[in-house]
Amino acid sequence: MPLPFADRLNNVETSAIRELFKLLGKPGIISFAGGFPDSAMFDVAGIKEAVNKALTEEPGAALQYGATEGYQPLREQLADFMATKGVKDQAPEGLIVTTGSQQALDLLGKTMISPGDNVIVEGPTFLATIQCFRLYGANVISAPIDANGVKTDELEKLIAEHKPKFVYLIPTFGNPSGATLSLQRRKCVLELAVKYQTLIVEDDPYGDLYFDQAPPPSILALSGTVPGSSNWLAHCGSMSKVLSPGLRIGWLIAPPELLAKATMCKQFSDAHTSTFAQATAAQYLKAARMPATLAHVRKVYAERAQAMGNALRKELGDAIEFVQPQGGLFVWARLTGAGGKVKDGSELAKRAIEKGVAFVPGAPFYANNPDISTLRLSFATADVARIEEGVFRLGKAM
Repeated sequence: MPLPFADRLNNVETSAIRELFKLLGKPGIISFAGGFPDSAMFDVAGIKEAVNKALTEEPGAALQYGATEGYQPLREQLADFMATKGVKDQAPEGLIVTTGSQQALDLLGKTMISPGDNVIVEGPTFLATIQCFRLYGANVISAPIDANGVKTDELEKLIAEHKPKFVYLIPTFGNPSGATLSLQRRKCVLELAVKYQTLIVEDDPYGDLYFDQAPPPSILALSGTVPGSSNWLAHCGSMSKVLSPGLRIGWLIAPPELLAKATMCKQFSDAHTSTFAQATAAQYLKAARMPATLAHVRKVYAERAQAMGNALRKELGDAIEFVQPQGGLFVWARLTGAGGKVKDGSELAKRAIEKGVAFVPGAPFYANNPDISTLRLSFATADVARIEEGVFRLGKAM
């Protein structure tokens, strides 16, 4: 007899990305598949110093159970960190610490979604978000995007038609698209939130990873320019891409009523995020090492992004089209089929593995109507030489 699993599991399937990693055991393979930072750039010395200070200054607090809302010194440091990003007057009590921003999204799913509710996301968007929202029974609807982020005219039509519980956006260097929502569209999103009284969820794990010019302020930072919009806005932040994913430090800023419900649900999930990890992150931020860390990773990722763009243009020519990334971790591309080359991203992925290079086909990133010609390439974890060799192999797979 099969086990009687919950009906909600019928709405989801194993991550296509996680499944792909099972194929990466081949010796010498170059992977552009992962969506994670380069571990070689972790500030190990700074984190070690932060660990030692946490265990020296407040060992009891760092090793004991803690408040579900988060370790208070870290909440204070995160409020200060948000101030450097244009979010003025952010009270520590106005945010909770989560076990990565992924938990913040899960808490939003738990607190906001009932089976059959509509949720609007970008098309394409973060695969795990689609899975998370569907797990809670959401009908996930895609809003079209271009190089300037979600098309707000189309978004308004979808909000008016479907009356979603919320709209989920990655407005800055999106995963997988790399797109950045323009300043004008950010303000429009806030106006739509007020007009339709619809919650906007801003996920911002990549906003600090810009290469040359800083992106527009976050939607949260702009909320003061649209009266009433802060009542309809949740913001998810993360240390994973800029400090260490292993610490699992994220945070959620939201209206008080939503934050209270999310805190209650977090009590049922993990009681609290690791106090040891929180104390470490608090000491790291307090030591003011983050600006230098960010400057270093921006420089390295900018070089790698440029190298990948140059290599793609050289090796694949008009068989591929993409917008050169200005930040984040990804190149989002579309196969054109020019010259009789492969046009299906999944087919190219299979061929590429045989040539010793891996990437993620784009179709799984769509909640509806997937574009099978798309693919996501991460430049974060390979140096310039390996990027050039990997793209050369990709060209041979075409």
